[in-house]
Amino acid sequence: MNRALSGALALCLALTAACSSGGAGDDIPKIGFSLATTDLDFAQEMAAGGKYANDVVGDVDLQISAPNQIDPPAQVKLFGDLGRTAPDGIAIEDLAPELFVRPLADLAARNIRLVGVDTVPAPGSNVGLYIGNDNRAAGRALAEEAIRRLPAGATGEVVLGTSNPGVPVLDERANGMKDAFTEKLPGVKVLGPFETKNDPAVNFDIWNGLVKAHPKALAFLGTGDADSYNLAKAKQTNGGSYLTAAFDLDAKALQAVKDGTNFAVMSPEHYFKGYVAIRLLAEAAKAGKPLPEGWIDPGHLLVTEANIDEITARQSSEQSKRDWLKPKAEAYFAEIESKLRPIAEAK
Repeated sequence: MNRALSGALALCLALTAACSSGGAGDDIPKIGFSLATTDLDFAQEMAAGGKYANDVVGDVDLQISAPNQIDPPAQVKLFGDLGRTAPDGIAIEDLAPELFVRPLADLAARNIRLVGVDTVPAPGSNVGLYIGNDNRAAGRALAEEAIRRLPAGATGEVVLGTSNPGVPVLDERANGMKDAFTEKLPGVKVLGPFETKNDPAVNFDIWNGLVKAHPKALAFLGTGDADSYNLAKAKQTNGGSYLTAAFDLDAKALQAVKDGTNFAVMSPEHYFKGYVAIRLLAEAAKAGKPLPEGWIDPGHLLVTEANIDEITARQSSEQSKRDWLKPKAEAYFAEIESKLRPIAEAK
């Protein structure tokens, strides 16, 4: 993310626990976006995409809240505050869906519009709309790109890592990777996923240790954003011809693809995901209508040497992201009803 935008967003969230856009009059709908953290790229991207969507809709007050670091109990508290200050609807991205079952169900009982984002709401949450990736497909696509770059019939080890074992989004990414190797390179032994942690410094130490412990591995693949740039750092530190890649469009991850350290980065398109969630929520709140129900997959994007320049340019500023997304978003929303699938199928 652009450093100025990222810093401003993080400062706003850290100091006030909520940022507002649009007007704040009593007659203007008030909606909220609850996020897991302010300090990681995936959440910053979703928040920025949501802000753009709210600007597009106009005349809706958007409050964005998140703890500084991943702290689910702290997010639950902030979410409770949104329940009071955003009565016209709330979108939520979290990494501990079981902690939000009761808070979400309570808001649903009050007929407050609810949108799950990125993480499928746990059973009993009574959330009818979910905006999130087909994470198994995204993980599979990243692994298939690795397989394409390995010799036919390759044998050996592939090491997987994930920052938060037990988080369905990340587990499904790892499952998709395993599926691809099982089907296309059955002679490869897939190890892990090992827990790599969210803290960037700890994440690097773990990956560095895994690379040293498996120097002959064919590839090291991760499920999160710190995994991307720390795998690149570990490879630069230790050397080797193995493949490295993970998820999310942190600037350091993009640079690792640009310089050839990582063969790819998989983008869950968090900016667009936040845009879709908040545009649907803002439009429904403004019109006084209920939300549609089901699962909408915003899609994923594999970034390699073939498109790294385009995506780096896109990610260089908030305005460049908006300019890139605008025509695609309008075409997408012209057919939005056709994108809905049963929420039970979400993975």
